[in-house]
Amino acid sequence: MKQNVRKLALAAMMTALGVCLSTFSVPVGASRCFPIQHLLNVLAGVFLGPGYALGFSFTTALLRNLLGTGSLLAFPGSMAGAFLGALLYRYSGRIWTAFAGEIVGTGILGGILCYPIAFLLMGNKQAAVFTYVIPFLISTTGGCVLAAMLLGVLCKSGAFCYLKRMIGGEERMGEERAL
Repeated sequence: MKQNVRKLALAAMMTALGVCLSTFSVPVGASRCFPIQHLLNVLAGVFLGPGYALGFSFTTALLRNLLGTGSLLAFPGSMAGAFLGALLYRYSGRIWTAFAGEIVGTGILGGILCYPIAFLLMGNKQAAVFTYVIPFLISTTGGCVLAAMLLGVLCKSGAFCYLKRMIGGEERMGEERAL
C-alpha cells in the first residue's frame, strides 16, 4: 500500500483534534456522545479515504481509551461509521453518501456491535442488542450536521477543491454540487 505523507499528516492532526476535543461530550441515554468525533469521521472519509479513515478512527479511540476520555464503545461505533462513510463517498463521489455512511455505520452498525463489547467485556448485563443505537444515532446526526455546515462553507468558498488537490484526493471535483 502506497503511503501518502500528506494524508498521514492530516490523519495525525485529526487524531490529535479528536483526542483533545473528546472532553466535549453530551450525555444521551446509556452513553456519552461525541459529535466532534463524528464530524471528524466524515471529514476523514471525504478527504482521506477508507483506509486512512479507519486508521484515524481506531487511533483516536485507542488514545481516548488510554487517556481515560473514552470507553471501549468508541471502537465499533467510530470505526464502522468512518469506514462506511469513506467507502460510500469513494464509490459515489457524492458528499451526502459520506453522511449516510457515517450515520448508518456509527448509529446502526456501530450501535449493534457495541452490544457484545458492553455485555462481555464491560460486564453490562442490562445491555440489549439495540441499547446503543438511539444514543449513537443522536450523536452521529449532530456530528454530521456540523460536518455539513463546514463542508458547505468549504465548497462555496472553493477551499474544498483546493484541499482535495493539496491532499492528493481523487480527481473528482464536482463535489460542490453534491451537497
